[in-house]
Amino acid sequence: MKLGLGLVLALAAPIAATAAAQKPPKPPVAAKKPHEVKAPFGATRTDDYYWLRDDTRKNPEMLGYITAENAYADAILAPTKPLQDKLYTEIVSHVQQDDSTVPYRKGGYYYYSRFESGADYPIFARRKGSMTGAEEILLDQPKMAAGSGFFAVSDKQISPDTRLLAYAEDLVGRRQYVLKIKDLKTGETLADTVPDIEPNIVWAGDNKTLFYVEKDPVTLLSKRVKAHVIGTPASSDRLVYEEKDDSYYMGLSKTADEKYVCIVLEATVSSEQICAPTAKPDKFTALAPREREFLYQADHIGDHWVIRTNWQAPNYRLMRAKDVDGAKGRAAWTDIVPVSDGVFIENFKPFKGFLAIEERSGGNKRMRLLSDAGKSSFVEADEPAYAMTLDVNEEAETPWVRYTYDSLTTPKTTYEANIQTGERKLLKVQPVPGYDKSKYVTERLWAVARDGTKVPVSLVHTKDFRKDGTAPLLQYAYGSYGISTDPTFLTTLPSLLDRGFVFAIAHIRGGQDMGRKWYDDGHLLNKKNSFTDFIDVTRYLVAQGYAAKDRVAAQGGSAGGLLMGGISNMAPKDYAAIVAQVPFVDVVTTMLDASIPLTTNEYDEWGNPAEKPYYDYMLSYSPYDNVSAQAYPALFVSTGLWDSQVQYYEPAKWVAKLRATQTGANPLLFRTNMEAGHGGKSGRFRRYRDQAEYLAFVMNRLGVEK
Repeated sequence: MKLGLGLVLALAAPIAATAAAQKPPKPPVAAKKPHEVKAPFGATRTDDYYWLRDDTRKNPEMLGYITAENAYADAILAPTKPLQDKLYTEIVSHVQQDDSTVPYRKGGYYYYSRFESGADYPIFARRKGSMTGAEEILLDQPKMAAGSGFFAVSDKQISPDTRLLAYAEDLVGRRQYVLKIKDLKTGETLADTVPDIEPNIVWAGDNKTLFYVEKDPVTLLSKRVKAHVIGTPASSDRLVYEEKDDSYYMGLSKTADEKYVCIVLEATVSSEQICAPTAKPDKFTALAPREREFLYQADHIGDHWVIRTNWQAPNYRLMRAKDVDGAKGRAAWTDIVPVSDGVFIENFKPFKGFLAIEERSGGNKRMRLLSDAGKSSFVEADEPAYAMTLDVNEEAETPWVRYTYDSLTTPKTTYEANIQTGERKLLKVQPVPGYDKSKYVTERLWAVARDGTKVPVSLVHTKDFRKDGTAPLLQYAYGSYGISTDPTFLTTLPSLLDRGFVFAIAHIRGGQDMGRKWYDDGHLLNKKNSFTDFIDVTRYLVAQGYAAKDRVAAQGGSAGGLLMGGISNMAPKDYAAIVAQVPFVDVVTTMLDASIPLTTNEYDEWGNPAEKPYYDYMLSYSPYDNVSAQAYPALFVSTGLWDSQVQYYEPAKWVAKLRATQTGANPLLFRTNMEAGHGGKSGRFRRYRDQAEYLAFVMNRLGVEK
């Protein structure tokens, strides 16, 4: 149910005068088949569209309905096709087609990915010694993807001796990856394969043992950590760890100095990390036992552990433990960076001699460098809204730390900073052909919510923009899981801004943009604050003249799609168009069903509706349950048939109920990608086509025709 900002924008409608004389097609009508959904304490609800759920994804009636919805969307959007094509051309024109990543050094090689012009997928390669050496192609993903409707490679891991490459491959989009191994000396892909894994792989120190996380094929929960020895059948893989509590997510990591392999267990309000020496990973020991309301993450450098924890520190603090005390628990931890009321510690990376720390202050994410001697410095920024993020830092014994900087006007920029000399190197500015940064301005505003809380807003517009209340506005937010939404650069923005749009990010409660309390005030029995914050930001921007009251569009995906469903019920008159991508809209039914992927992991995020107080509260905002006989904004709803996080039938049911209930004449479109999952279609150019489609819809609805 998680998704970030990268997918941005969308919606369609009155559709252009050229279609005025044509009789519009009739929308599909889903059959009503009443089904009773029961809660353990006795409450019941009738769900007329429950039948649209088919876990096999083969039901002809269900597929027929979804296919009809796609055809209807095609017909309604047909008049916007010229605009779609124009937008696609614009977006692609801002993409450096033969771009490559900044190489990083590890084990004597420089690794990077590069695109060839016109390719949907990158080539993963390396050069020995320096970037002047001969290129060695490790994964030719364009060739690997040939003939696949969906293709994804994730978590590419090189063996310690640099000879073998382990990676996870997905050809469906349901995030059920297959482990594969390639011999980089011979170019041969080994016969070893392991199905149904997370894209999370770690090598042991012997160059032949791989740790991986096995998924349950039905619930898709991460259940077990196993060890695979190359050349042996997957059926004989050793069980290393099995998690009995289905509320925990499971992952693997290797410490910064590569001395330890760790199993990381995370629930919403609890975590645990158990580690073993990489050289002999046969006995895993917890750094601190799990405990409710106790969260921590640890990394190792030199002779000690560095720990980020919320122990007696709501905004987190950094602590350390000597190796000899590593298994003694938090009683042996001492402060490095104490807790602060105004600064939230989000992440860190240990190096020999210093720490690089990601902090949030005033709604922005900044970078702090702290030497072992206690000297602290901050990386400066000259924009009011921005984001700094640690980049790939594979080698810990270096005075250089690599990070990225970007904003709504500044393309992603990669730097290295030297902790010893203070020198800063510019490594790369993401090329954006045809883009002129000087034409645009970014701002940071503070909107006052109905309860008096000040909500930060990041926005961007052209330099010649006039705050006269006539502009179209696209407003985005996520606001769940404590995930903060940074104001980062998007290649789609020039197409909006050059047409007079204002683009705004509402940093609503439910994320951690303003610290841990910001999250606590926007989940469980406080979830409605996320919806009202978003609405209040919209009203503030309109009142301040940033947008016309009747030219506002909203966009959100996954849990942000829940947000879109909530505001469509609560404030339909505030929005001319709403884009809801892979929306989590059937909250109560989903959270009552432990067989659905992710449900059991998330009781502490949404509540457990098996308990009446949570049931009643969730029912009061669940978008599907609160559809009513009112006029709704124009809606563009999208999903992927193979989505593993928000199942396709949630938006399908929501759209069917909206069609049968709403009273207005605004268009309601439902787009299902038949070969995609939660993140949409794979391949960079395929995604640009999707973006052009819903951007054209938004522009059409807000009266932007060219």
